[in-house]
Amino acid sequence: MSSRKFRGLGLVATGVVAGILLSVGVTAVAQRGSPLPLDELRQLSNVFAVIKNNYVEQVDDKTLISNAIAGMVSNLDPHSAYLDADAYREMQTATQGEFGGLGIEVGAEDGFIKVISPIEDTPAARAGIMAGDLIIKIDDTPTKGMLLNDAVKLMRGKPKSPITLTIMRADRPQPVVVKLVRDIIKVRSVRSKMLDDGVAYVRIAQFQEKTGPDLARQLRELGAKGAPKGLVLDLRNDPGGLLTSAIGVAGAFLPPDTLVVSTDGRTPDSRHKYLATPSEYARGESNYLSGLPGWVKTVPMVVLVNVGSASASEIVAGALQDHKRAKVLGNRTFGKGSVQVILPLSESSAVKLTTSRYFTPSGRSIQATGIEPDYVVADTAEGDLFRLPREADLQRHLSNQQSPDSEVKSEADQSLEAPLGKVFEFGGPEDFQLQQALNLLQGKAVQKGSARAQAKADIKPNLSGTTERLKITPSGVEPAGKQ
Repeated sequence: MSSRKFRGLGLVATGVVAGILLSVGVTAVAQRGSPLPLDELRQLSNVFAVIKNNYVEQVDDKTLISNAIAGMVSNLDPHSAYLDADAYREMQTATQGEFGGLGIEVGAEDGFIKVISPIEDTPAARAGIMAGDLIIKIDDTPTKGMLLNDAVKLMRGKPKSPITLTIMRADRPQPVVVKLVRDIIKVRSVRSKMLDDGVAYVRIAQFQEKTGPDLARQLRELGAKGAPKGLVLDLRNDPGGLLTSAIGVAGAFLPPDTLVVSTDGRTPDSRHKYLATPSEYARGESNYLSGLPGWVKTVPMVVLVNVGSASASEIVAGALQDHKRAKVLGNRTFGKGSVQVILPLSESSAVKLTTSRYFTPSGRSIQATGIEPDYVVADTAEGDLFRLPREADLQRHLSNQQSPDSEVKSEADQSLEAPLGKVFEFGGPEDFQLQQALNLLQGKAVQKGSARAQAKADIKPNLSGTTERLKITPSGVEPAGKQ
C-alpha cells in the first residue's frame, strides 16, 4: 500500500497472507433487520471485567480491546486481520519498494512465524531462506506464540547489524541456524533482459505502485532494436501486490477494454468487472500503456508460475490463459482467490476484511485450487524445490463454491532434498523451467523434469485420497496423521 493518503479506491492484490486489499473509507452500519446481540455483547463485557479485576498482572484497556478485535477478525479466515498502528504502517510500506530489514515477507500460522516469500537479492534470499520455512527463534528468543508485529520488530534493525534465525523446514528433521546481516531493502519490482535467440525475459517479483509504468518502459527498451521473437513473463514466487498494477500488467499484453478479473460478494460494492482500461489501472494518472509497440500484443508468450505465485500473480496468469494470449508453464499456483477490504477504524488502525471472491475472465474461481498450468514442469530437473502450503492447507480458508471437491492441498511427497541455500537464480543459466519455456517458444519438446513431475503432468491429482501430513514442532518434524 502506498505511503501517501488513500485517495478514492486503492486496490491491492497481495499474496498468500496479505491477500487482495481494497482501500476504502466506510462507516460501520448495522445490517437492517439484525438487532445487536445484547447477550453476547454482555458476555464480552463480563470477560473484559474478569480479566481487568483478576488477571495476575495488570492489563491496560487498550491492549484488551485490541486483542479482542484481533481475535474476532483473525478467526474468520486466513486473510482477514486487525491492523494496529504498526501493522497498518507496515502494510503501507510493503508496496512502497524500500525498507530496512532482512528482505523477508512473513505471516503467522499455528503460533509460528512463517516465511511467505524471501525478496530477491536480499539477505534472506542470499542466505537460502525459502517460502514455507518456519522461524522458531530470532536470536535467542523463541517465536512460539509471538505476535507477528513483535517478530517483525525483532527482525528489523540498523543496517549491517547481525541477526540469527533458527528455522524449521518440512523436509529436515532438525532446526537449521542461519546467520544474516540486516541491510536496506530496495525491492526492484520489474527486471528484464534479452535472452539468446531473440527472446525477451521479464520478471515481476511483486506488484507495486510503479510496476505497470516500469514494465511499459522496459518493454519499449526490449524492442528498441527490433521486435523480440518471443517473451517469457516470470511470476514465480511473486506473492502479489497492488491489483491496479496487476490489471495494468495484464492490459499491456491484451487488447484495450478486455476483461481481466471480476469479483462477486454479498454487497453491491463487492461486485465489479475490472477491464484493461486506464480508469482501472492508472487511477487518474497518465496512461502508461499508451504507445506500446505493436509486438507486445502479438509476440508468442509464456508465463512462468509456481506454488509461490499468488493473488495478483494468479490474476495476471489467469487472464492471459483465459484469453489464450499466453501459455502457462510451471507448477499449480497458490490458490488465493478472495478479496479483502481495508476498513479504516482511525487514522492509525484498520480492519482487513474478506468481502468477496475473484474470478478469471472465463468465470472460474481459483479459490483453494489455483491456476493449473498448460504445461506442468518441475522447479528443477530433479524435482520441485519450493515447498509452500497452499491456500487449501490454511485453516479456515474459504471454500471453492463452484467445485468444493476440487481444492488442491500441498503434496507431502517431496522428492528433492536440496541443502539450505542451494537455490537457483530465476532467469539464470540453471533455471530449468525457463529453459522449457524457451523450448516451447522454439517449437521443441518440453521436458517435465523428474518422473514425479511427469506423473503430475500426465494425471489429475487424487482429490479424495488420503495424504500423509507432517507437523512442525520446535524440536523437529513429526507425523500429524492421515487427512
